[in-house]
Amino acid sequence: MTDFQIFSIVLATLVVFFILKSIKIVSQSDIYIIERLGKFNRELSAGFHVVIPFLDVVRERITIREQIIDIPSQSVITKDNVNITVDGLVFCKIQHAKEAIYNVVSFHRAISSLAMTTIRSEIGSMQLDETLSNRESLNAKLQLELSDAANNWGLLVTRVEISDISVPNDIEEAMNMQMKAEREKRSIELNAQAEKEAVIRQAEAVKQSEFLKAEAIERMADAKKYEQEKIAEGQQKAITIINEAIAKNKNSAEFLLAKDRIKAFNALASSNSKDKIVVPYEATELIGSLSIFKDILQK
Repeated sequence: MTDFQIFSIVLATLVVFFILKSIKIVSQSDIYIIERLGKFNRELSAGFHVVIPFLDVVRERITIREQIIDIPSQSVITKDNVNITVDGLVFCKIQHAKEAIYNVVSFHRAISSLAMTTIRSEIGSMQLDETLSNRESLNAKLQLELSDAANNWGLLVTRVEISDISVPNDIEEAMNMQMKAEREKRSIELNAQAEKEAVIRQAEAVKQSEFLKAEAIERMADAKKYEQEKIAEGQQKAITIINEAIAKNKNSAEFLLAKDRIKAFNALASSNSKDKIVVPYEATELIGSLSIFKDILQK
């Protein structure tokens, strides 16, 4: 093999090597930071790119997918001097790759440290009960505080989650006892309220029953009154008819009296009593005449 052939092979190899070094294919989820001679040159997004070998260097390969940064477990003192242990997670995305590389040494460590400091500050201003019951509010405050600082680092904090809050065993036992007492208190209050409502409903039922009874009595009295009025009207009409008949025929009165005497005599005759005396009608007329004669003599 001659020297020219060897030179051609070496040259071709170098050309292929330079071509391969100048080609950069970036994935859909990545961004390349390119420096030329140690200075920021440009960002390479997804796709095919050509760079100058040895002059352009890939400073950093950054993913634009959402990242999870762990907040290490730490001891925090609440406003009411209770020592609790807290850990959590920060979800963030890179919006500006240049700022994420050049404005901070390590944005993972920076976010984690800032989150720890913010948690201490926020929980230190809250009572233990607030910390346990208002976890969503605490997450929102942490996200707001971290977002302000993360903007300078080209990051977007999408969510902050306090994953665990641990309290000392004695405090936890005291809280459990308090919760049990609260549940018993609510149970007693609910039972008392139920009994109260039952008594009220029972009283309403009795009241309604008495009202219905009074209404029924009133209706019966009205019906009885109506009946008596109609009977009285009937009797009044009968007497009126009798009076009219007597006025037209004077013998009608004698007829009615005779009818009543016969009815009374029949009733007396059918009686089983031994203490009775039957006097003929003529004798009664004689007694009546004697009484009249006596009155005349006295006058």
